[in-house]
Amino acid sequence: GFPSYTGFTIWKYSVSFQLFEERVSLISHWFDLWTDKQRKQFLHRMLMRCSKSQLKFTQNWFAERIPVTKVDFTRVLPRFISLYIFSFLSPRELCAAAQVNWHWKFITEQDCLWVPKCVKFGWFLPYTPADNEYSAWKRHYIACASSLDYFTPREATEIYGTLNEPKAENEEQEERLREKWLRKIIRERLALHKKELFKARPPWMSGTWSSRFLKTRLQPSQAQTIQDRARLQAALQLIRLVLASLKTLPKRKNVTGSRSDPVLPYKHCQRVYQKHSSFAYPLEPYLVLISSRIPAYEMVLDSIKPGVIPVLYEHCGMTLEGLLFHIEKALDGRKAKSIGIFSDGNSREINLLQGCRISIENILSPEVREFWEKLGCVMSPEEGGYVDIFVPLAASEAGMEVLSQLTQLTGVLFRTPTGIATGSYQHILSEWLGKQKDGPPTSTYFTEVKLQTWLRMTELLEEALKSVRKQMRPYLSELQKSISDRIIGQVMFDAVSRAKVHTNQETAQTFTDGLAELSKRSFVSKIARFLIDKKLQKDTADRRTRIARELLTSEKNYVHMLETVRDVYVTPLKAALASNRAILSHANVQIIFSDVLDALQLNRQFLNELTERLQEWRPSQCLGEIFTQFGWQLQTYTNFFNNYTVILKTIDMCRETIPLFRAFLKRHDKTVVTNMMSLQELLLCPSKRFEEYLNLLYALRLHTPSEHADHEDLTAAIKMMKQYKEYIDQVCHHSCLCSLLSVWYSCLVLGEANRYLIRIQDVTQFSCCSEEICVPFRLYEHISDLSLFLFNDALVISNRSISYVPFERTPKTTYQFLASVALHRLVVEDIPRSKYIKNAFILQSPKRQWICSIEDEDDKFTWLSALQSAINCSIEKN
Repeated sequence: GFPSYTGFTIWKYSVSFQLFEERVSLISHWFDLWTDKQRKQFLHRMLMRCSKSQLKFTQNWFAERIPVTKVDFTRVLPRFISLYIFSFLSPRELCAAAQVNWHWKFITEQDCLWVPKCVKFGWFLPYTPADNEYSAWKRHYIACASSLDYFTPREATEIYGTLNEPKAENEEQEERLREKWLRKIIRERLALHKKELFKARPPWMSGTWSSRFLKTRLQPSQAQTIQDRARLQAALQLIRLVLASLKTLPKRKNVTGSRSDPVLPYKHCQRVYQKHSSFAYPLEPYLVLISSRIPAYEMVLDSIKPGVIPVLYEHCGMTLEGLLFHIEKALDGRKAKSIGIFSDGNSREINLLQGCRISIENILSPEVREFWEKLGCVMSPEEGGYVDIFVPLAASEAGMEVLSQLTQLTGVLFRTPTGIATGSYQHILSEWLGKQKDGPPTSTYFTEVKLQTWLRMTELLEEALKSVRKQMRPYLSELQKSISDRIIGQVMFDAVSRAKVHTNQETAQTFTDGLAELSKRSFVSKIARFLIDKKLQKDTADRRTRIARELLTSEKNYVHMLETVRDVYVTPLKAALASNRAILSHANVQIIFSDVLDALQLNRQFLNELTERLQEWRPSQCLGEIFTQFGWQLQTYTNFFNNYTVILKTIDMCRETIPLFRAFLKRHDKTVVTNMMSLQELLLCPSKRFEEYLNLLYALRLHTPSEHADHEDLTAAIKMMKQYKEYIDQVCHHSCLCSLLSVWYSCLVLGEANRYLIRIQDVTQFSCCSEEICVPFRLYEHISDLSLFLFNDALVISNRSISYVPFERTPKTTYQFLASVALHRLVVEDIPRSKYIKNAFILQSPKRQWICSIEDEDDKFTWLSALQSAINCSIEKN
């Protein structure tokens, strides 16, 4: 039994192995007969059937027989390590490496590789490269290297004689003295340059006792900008000195063979002088500071003469360091011939900033004294420069003492009015203290006619503009002409109806003459042009034709708006959804856009019918029938208006929670294609369109005779549209009642004794995705929008959300309280500007931190200056 069983097993195994070998040989034979494409398909199917252990076996087999010997290290290693490796290459080797492929070209042309190579030879870039400028330092290195001057032996012999001819002792001594003098001048300029850099340091880098609360590792971008300007100014002075010393040298040939003087390449010198010479302002311009506390300061800005640099600053929340920074930025490295200060005050003090009144009591305090000393440094050293203060300090002994102290601090003469402050700023037209060679100081900075107009209107304008400026500041400049047109039309048609204007020729002529007279005093109104040019034409048929064409034109514009929503928003979102890169889910897309697309289909059908009627237009043509049929299909708009509030809430929710959709809206909102409107503003068009339908139908019926066949249909259409307009108004009223929420919610009680608000700043909150790597290469992700409320004793941090109220154009901002940090427990840390984040800083409390970023660079400097000043005051109190 046992031997036979063992023999049977061996026999069975040998037969199976023989069968396996035959099948393997058969498959190998087929494999040899297949094409390359068939072999690849076969291998792909076999690998897809393999288990993990089998795939691991295949990988090890390839690793043993085909070792990986060539790997692009720039694709494997982090970028900063690749840049470190490339930093050891010479310029010639970097240029050769840039020819490998596009990826190596991008890495080897980074500015961090070429800056040390340029600085090594003293080749400084004479301008600050833009954020999107690429390989600026490499191009600068090549330009400098290609323009190096040289002498051939024959030219050297012609100029200096034979090579073996010894120089005279006097000539060698003069050359040594010249070199020694140049080195001395350069050392002095560098020492002066370092002093200017020290003065330009921001307040949180001042090195004082309070700076230990700031963990700033690098200077912010504002200080870097000031350093660049000071460096450029010093470089210009050095260039002038070198050029003056080299004037005696003869012309030589450069590498290209053309004659040239021993100067920098032309295009780089041109950039230097373009940066520091402006066609709008002279090299020593006049500068005037204007406080926002001045009544109707917009008119004061409008009255400034050409060539005078205005600096408008916020009276609340600004510090002396921030004000000085704005002055230096406006001058852009130049010296001011004269500086005017147009602020509030009286005969004893200058109300320069909130909480900073310059008087005899505090003029020698360290902060105030440092401000005036630095202000004197930006003045031109030549005679004839003044500081003109538009406050009547010369009207009192205390004011004269303040002027005396200011003159000693700055070394500059001060001029002020001698009149008495009456509260209406009439004192600036009185006599001024000091020399007045070129007339009164007001004529230096302002156009006197406009300034006198402002003086007469200051009190009235301040009362009128206080509320208007607060409510309409975002739209006042854009809608000024449109608002005036509407006011004129509203006054006209409130007094007399449109029908009476057409029937009563005497009344029409009176309105025409009145509007013509109005157009002479101001700009011509659209309504005035219409009444003057057309002269109220009597042909009823022509009027009906014009209204019908206006109806068609407005309908085309409305359909175009709806098509814009479809093309700009719906089509890209659906395309992203189909490509598995969804920005919004299918449900959210349907909630937001389904009703709008149905309305577009309905109005396109209505537009086609309207176009057909007007192509065959004649006086007997009827349009009321089309509107009646359109009115029976308004269920589509009913669905839209019922869901309108849900649509807006869905948009706000998706914008707050989905970063891709937030970036999508930022990229597509308020562009030329959308007629500078956002998605929410485009969704307002349907509600406005029904009001236009009603007005056009009223005008069409007015010019349709009662015996016309279209008169009854127009009356029925007006009744239908009027009822639907009332329904829209009811929906709007209900939505407004539902949206009356508190601006602040979940907030602590802020009304404590001796607490006042200093400044409000809107910021963007980020989170760091990679804290392990180096700071310049860290990535950040946008989390939410914050608003920072700076009080005199605490910093309140709130979450800011913007929501659109139904049937309103202006959005509503709500704030949710997040935290309140005492100022003496707050730590501020600056984040250096990098490719991935700019204008950022860290707010550190004992329990948590916030990474914040401000959109504008100047706003960041002003905010950090005010915050640091408040922190210093809070530390002194505690």
